Amino acid sequence: MRPPPFLLPGQGESGRYKGSKQNATLMFITEIFKSIQGEGTRAGLPCIFVRLTGCNLRCTWCDTAYAFHGGSKMTLDEVMDQVEALNLRPDGSSAGVTLVELTGGEPLLQEEVYPLAEQLLAVGYAVMIETSGERFIGRLPKEVIKIVDVKCPDSGEPDTFDEQNLAELGPQDEVKFVISSRADYEFAREFTRRHHLAHKVREVLFSPVQDDPERKWTGLEPRALVEWMLEDGLPARLGLQLHKIVWDPATRGV
Repeated sequence: MRPPPFLLPGQGESGRYKGSKQNATLMFITEIFKSIQGEGTRAGLPCIFVRLTGCNLRCTWCDTAYAFHGGSKMTLDEVMDQVEALNLRPDGSSAGVTLVELTGGEPLLQEEVYPLAEQLLAVGYAVMIETSGERFIGRLPKEVIKIVDVKCPDSGEPDTFDEQNLAELGPQDEVKFVISSRADYEFAREFTRRHHLAHKVREVLFSPVQDDPERKWTGLEPRALVEWMLEDGLPARLGLQLHKIVWDPATRGV
């Protein structure tokens, strides 16, 4: 049974960013941290992550369920201040991080994500957003790099992808399938072919589910997925979660 939609209760200056009294509306944030980008074509690059709280889907293999509820109430100014603070060295000089990812949960559930993206772009960041594909992405600034999931059958959330999003994808964007079985793979393969995804986006990503550290689910052996992809000559890239190789898979904030 699908949970009810995530609802929010009610609706300084630092570095390059100049705050505004108009940015006093609150958003709910689970965490803000600096790490490396763990997935996709920008994997390995330094990145600041803003994880928004709340999700209206319940994927079987979700590894960020801690972001479903709670979080801290923050204004746009406060979020920007934390991002800018993470981009400083101990001596106060710039650390030179140019990439920020908005993630969740599902970041598009919160209306404040749109002005947040605009402010990050305005001060010179390249902005990525990772979204489930269930929410319409067309309201985001065109400059935002969209990493859009298409949920496979074993996720427990099939048929949630908003196909209006296909027309909003551009050459800087990526489409991701998280795959836990042969049935998931065949679904992703046919979706990729039917919608000519390789010609719409920068990259199509096939990512195998990893074993859960708490043994709630069993992952898919990456080698099996690679062999299927090679056999079919599929125009897609294998996606591994680099941060789970560098750190323990259960570690948060990386």
